[in-house]
Amino acid sequence: MSNTPVTALVTGASTGLGAVYADRLARRGYDLILVARDAGRMEALAARLHDETGRRIDILPADLTNRGDLARVEARLANDASITMLVNNAGMSLNGGLLDSALDQIERLIALNVTAPTLLAAAAGKAFARRKAGAIVTIASVLALAPEMFDGVYSGSKAFVLNLSISLARQLEPLGVRVQAVLPGATRTEIWERSGKDVDSFPVDWVMEAGDLVDASLLGFDRGETITIPPLADEGQWLAFESARLAMDGRLSNREVAPRYREAVAA
Repeated sequence: MSNTPVTALVTGASTGLGAVYADRLARRGYDLILVARDAGRMEALAARLHDETGRRIDILPADLTNRGDLARVEARLANDASITMLVNNAGMSLNGGLLDSALDQIERLIALNVTAPTLLAAAAGKAFARRKAGAIVTIASVLALAPEMFDGVYSGSKAFVLNLSISLARQLEPLGVRVQAVLPGATRTEIWERSGKDVDSFPVDWVMEAGDLVDASLLGFDRGETITIPPLADEGQWLAFESARLAMDGRLSNREVAPRYREAVAA
């Protein structure tokens, strides 16, 4: 890294993947702004990382489902020129699915998993584009590619941020701004306990440790990947998926109804 001060803002930074990202980025020479609801945990993490790395660690307590709190974080991204990376990590899962969850919990998931990362990416993207430098890393999920495996509200929120990341990459990378979406599989973090699920109910060889996930994701970032899927052994499967999707470009909008539907009507 250069001698120019650089700062990463990490959401959901009090525990889990966010805390591991904070650790790894501090050891890479980043100053940090930690964002989460739990100020006590962030203070303890900040003190430890400062002692171990000497980096400046600020904490910004915020509930990203609260519009006022979210606006404060947006403003920090827009106005703090030292920030060169946003890690959009904060997220939640439901204890159940669309048909058996309270409406307020569904609204909270959408606010945290969709609205917050979108508005933070907008604030960071505009600031980074002006400076022609920066990076936006967003934690999606392999469930974005497999909605039938789990709750569709959660997987849909992760499909949203995956689509958002792909679109932002197209817009921002020509301006010198990096965009990465990380797609974890089952990973050992507190999200399971908070949503009433037992991660140990999965086969033992399905569950990745948080440190391994973040280390792999940062390696993917270093390699310039826009989409990083740490548990997927055969990269060719992802490349084939992307190739099939991109092959439809130019064929998804047409003045004429596809012949297969005209035939169905005629029959």
